[in-house]
Amino acid sequence: MKVLVINSGSSSIKFQLLDMQDESVLASGLVERIGEPEGLIKCELRPDTDAEEVIKIQEPVPNHEHGMRKAVDLLCDPDKGVIADRNEIAAVGHRVVHGGEDFHQPTLITEEVIAAITKNVPLAPLHNPANLDGISVARELFPEAPQVAVFDTAFHQTIPAHAFHYALPKELYENHRVRRYGFHGTSHAFVAGECAKLMGRPAEELNIITVHLGNGCSMTAVKNGKSIDTTLGLTPLEGLVMGTRSGDVDPAIYAFLARNCDMDIDQIDNMLNKESGLKGLCGLNDMRDIHDAIAKGDEAAKLALDVQTYRNRKYIGAYMAALGSVDAIVFTAGIGENDDIVRAKSVEGLEQFGIVMDDEANAQRVKKPTLLSSSDSKVQIWGIPTNEELAIARQAVEVIG
Repeated sequence: MKVLVINSGSSSIKFQLLDMQDESVLASGLVERIGEPEGLIKCELRPDTDAEEVIKIQEPVPNHEHGMRKAVDLLCDPDKGVIADRNEIAAVGHRVVHGGEDFHQPTLITEEVIAAITKNVPLAPLHNPANLDGISVARELFPEAPQVAVFDTAFHQTIPAHAFHYALPKELYENHRVRRYGFHGTSHAFVAGECAKLMGRPAEELNIITVHLGNGCSMTAVKNGKSIDTTLGLTPLEGLVMGTRSGDVDPAIYAFLARNCDMDIDQIDNMLNKESGLKGLCGLNDMRDIHDAIAKGDEAAKLALDVQTYRNRKYIGAYMAALGSVDAIVFTAGIGENDDIVRAKSVEGLEQFGIVMDDEANAQRVKKPTLLSSSDSKVQIWGIPTNEELAIARQAVEVIG
């Protein structure tokens, strides 16, 4: 059974083809700069094998349909491709950012589902329209294959009302569904499940804090296999300090900036989403560059690292309180898997709570699930690579039976 996973963004399409018999990756690729004068189509065929082939094509990609057709042509190429015919695709799994309160589980895509995704566009105006573009093109290219939507927000639909409600006039929730939704749900669910397997215990018996650190960052409290709180809110801006996003700020900063800095709502929104976070603090949003700058004595870069890891540590403490007890902490995503300094500083000083890092085990990039805590740590600390594509493919298979 071959499953194609599609993550369609506003100007890019990520795709991966998996053989679900052994969960191996047959191909992985990216179409980027859609709608710009010069686009790029990159495809890795048979990655992680001796027969690996990397194909790069630079040409204009006017729209999502053109980009997706080019990608499928590479998969079906008679000389180098990994499938002989489009009909080999048993299902197509789509990452959809926002399912609102409509979707608690992955679902087979129908006209009613498309209408519901469209209804939630105001909650994710940059993402849901692009996700819908990907669905539309895939339905045309693979008319016989069932299409499955997997929602970033679905895992967090188990968050209780006292945790997802904001203390705002209730009409905002009743009329506009203003509440905490959370994102990165596929990643959090995947690594929490993998952690339970590694610990040899059912997820329903464990309390786990999952820490997704990349350019976007979030943390989730997982109690007995279910999300009960998460740092991202109505939008992917709240919570932890991110590459270019501020995370938590005083809500009144909008009024302050409007009154004192002559900024309108769009300028403030752009600043908090694209010019803040690590970039706002030191001018750099790649943690590798920040470490290099710190080594050269850059105090602003050191402050950025300290601000981010302090926020991480503070939320770990908050989620320990929310969970009551913690069995494991899992670090994942680009920074979480590759940055031992950020991991160490994020749990620094928590030894009295039974959280003790093994410095030797932590001093590496995590390329496979790795136990990072010391033998006397009451709470296990894991580094587990996330695999959202595999998670989406697994859920697509479950939906189609």
